[in-house]
Amino acid sequence: MSLTRAQLAQQIIEAGRFLYGRGWSPATSSNYSARLSPGEALLTVSGKHKGQLGEDDVLVTDMAGNSLEPGKKPSAETLLHTQLYTWKAEIGAVLHTHSASATVLSRLTLSDSLVFADYELQKAFAGITTHECQVCVPIFDNDQDIARLARRVQPWLDEHPDCVGYLIRGHGLYTWGASMSDALRQVEAFEFLFDCELKMRALQRV
Repeated sequence: MSLTRAQLAQQIIEAGRFLYGRGWSPATSSNYSARLSPGEALLTVSGKHKGQLGEDDVLVTDMAGNSLEPGKKPSAETLLHTQLYTWKAEIGAVLHTHSASATVLSRLTLSDSLVFADYELQKAFAGITTHECQVCVPIFDNDQDIARLARRVQPWLDEHPDCVGYLIRGHGLYTWGASMSDALRQVEAFEFLFDCELKMRALQRV
């Protein structure tokens, strides 16, 4: 059964409180969305504190990223959300966070991807059933031109249909799921793995 706009808005509000509380979405950073219909998404309004979201702090956009609610400004990164909904019909929620670990690790990693291998928690990602595998997380250079950034992301998505998330260098994480709870689970898994990777690198330098 499809959720109503009010139900999806409440999920976004609760996600914001949780992610802000964990330190993964400080201040007005980050943006969250949920699929409202095949051609519409519900997104956080630009510039809102994610730990203090209210019912009026979300808006409906079409899949081209245009606001369908006059007077409300969507996030500058709306296209990165709607791109994902267009890519896969089963995606129901997208979360973009700005944790310190994701930001630092994306800057420390000089290559264009980060690979996790043999971590038990990899099984928290959709479609992964064993730790005996590798999870490749692409890293895209930050760009204020979001349409141009989306054009760089799309070929990777097309070539890697099993992708579970990506990083923007010095910026943050994008991940998604069939539902908001699935997307939140993936954020938690990513953040655990980011922390582990940073600790491993620090110990290797001792």
